[in-house]
Amino acid sequence: MIRSPLFALMIALLAVLSVQACGPVGFVMGAGATAGMAAYQERGVEGAARDVRTSSDIFELYSRTDHTLIKDIGVEVYEGRVLLTGQVKTETERAEAVRLAWTAIDVKDVINEIHVTQMGGLLDTARDAWITAQLETKITFDDRIFAINYSIETVGATVYLIGIAQNQEELDRVKNQARAIPYVRHIISHVRIKTHPSDHQANGTK
Repeated sequence: MIRSPLFALMIALLAVLSVQACGPVGFVMGAGATAGMAAYQERGVEGAARDVRTSSDIFELYSRTDHTLIKDIGVEVYEGRVLLTGQVKTETERAEAVRLAWTAIDVKDVINEIHVTQMGGLLDTARDAWITAQLETKITFDDRIFAINYSIETVGATVYLIGIAQNQEELDRVKNQARAIPYVRHIISHVRIKTHPSDHQANGTK
C-alpha cells in the first residue's frame, strides 16, 4: 500500500508530539518545523495532530487483531474522515477492517473503498506506487493546486483522493492531472470543497 507524503507528515507529527515535552532542543526544533508545515493545511496543526492520533490508533488496532491488515489496507485520515483502501481476499477481512476503524478515537466517518479480490501482485503494487508518485509530483509543482491539502492512495490503478479543495476548479485540475497519467483507470474523490473563507480559520489556520 502506497503512503502519500501527507501520511508521512502525520506520522512525523505524532512522533514529535509524543516526545517534545521532555526531548532535547533537536526535538523541539523538529516540532516547530513539522507544525509549521501542518499549519499550511486547511485543517491546521490541531486538526492534523488529531488525524495522526486517529491513524495511529487504527494501525494499533489492526496490529493487535490481524497484522495482515496493516499490509493490505491503506488508511488516510482527514478531518476525522477515514478512507480505507486496499485489496483483501475475503469479505470477513474487509468487514473487520471497517469495524475496527470505527472504534478508533475521533472517527467521524469511515469510507470503505476496500475490494475483495484474488487478483493483484507485485507488478500491480509497483504500478500503483508509480502512479501515486507521478500525481504527487504533478500537483506539488502545479502553482494552482494547494497540494498539501490532498492525500492520495492508488489501488489497482484506481486513484483515491481525500482532503480539502479550495474550489471546484482546483479539484477538477487535480483530477485532470491524474487522468493524464498512464495506466490510471478510475479516479474516486472524497475531497471536500471549501465552501466559505471562514473554513480556513475554523480548522485552526490563519
